[in-house]
Amino acid sequence: MSKKTLVAYFSASGVTAKAAKEIAQATGADLYEIAPQTPYTSADLNWMDKKSRSSLEMADASCRPALAQPVPDMTQYDTVLVGFPVWWYVEPRIIDTFLESFDLSGKTMIPFATSGGSGIEKSVKNMQAHYPQADWKPGKLVNHGAGAWAKSILD
Repeated sequence: MSKKTLVAYFSASGVTAKAAKEIAQATGADLYEIAPQTPYTSADLNWMDKKSRSSLEMADASCRPALAQPVPDMTQYDTVLVGFPVWWYVEPRIIDTFLESFDLSGKTMIPFATSGGSGIEKSVKNMQAHYPQADWKPGKLVNHGAGAWAKSILD
């Protein structure tokens, strides 16, 4: 059985999508967008509004926004790079929806994130704690040079 890699990403504004596409192209990995069933509007993403959708989701640790499309056949992948923008110092709740959608046992999981100011460290610790059955590798903030970084860790 050949080893296959998936780049799964959530992107609200297109920044993480650009990094994910660069990673998939540089590594030859398959690409999957973690899209919400109900797309986010700019009002939903207004973090200054405590009643905005993203603020309400992030305030509720048990929130799991529905995915637009089912997760692909994860059994074919042994490495998954999971990308997201950092929200409130951690991964958006839809990333948890995605991770809970399949069995992570024995999979190599490599997180990557984009952020205007926060690091990825808290997100990585959070995911490692909630999904210990996976083999988590160190995460990286990839605002620039995403493809070269991914190629270097997968080679």
